[in-house]
Amino acid sequence: MLFAVICNDKPGCLQLRMDTRPEHLVFLETLNGKGSLALAGPFLDSEGKPNGSLVVIEAPDQKSAELIAAEDPYAKAGLFASVEIRPWNWTFNKPETA
Repeated sequence: MLFAVICNDKPGCLQLRMDTRPEHLVFLETLNGKGSLALAGPFLDSEGKPNGSLVVIEAPDQKSAELIAAEDPYAKAGLFASVEIRPWNWTFNKPETA
């Protein structure tokens, strides 16, 4: 099952995001290598700077998705003001490999 992990950064934490980004990318590459990552990317503010994340992952259930999300270096660094994890159905423009 797919889960959308919707994360909003704490205000004023762009530097924390940038400092933690290399570890976050390794985390996403690891998920991708396991076939657990469907898509990922940052939300942007009005100036085009990242201020949150959307990560869609494959997990057997809600609890497993929560455990995966908790391992994100951004989450561990305390970057997020909020995280919402919701089951998601990819209906349109789904790549054959996803």
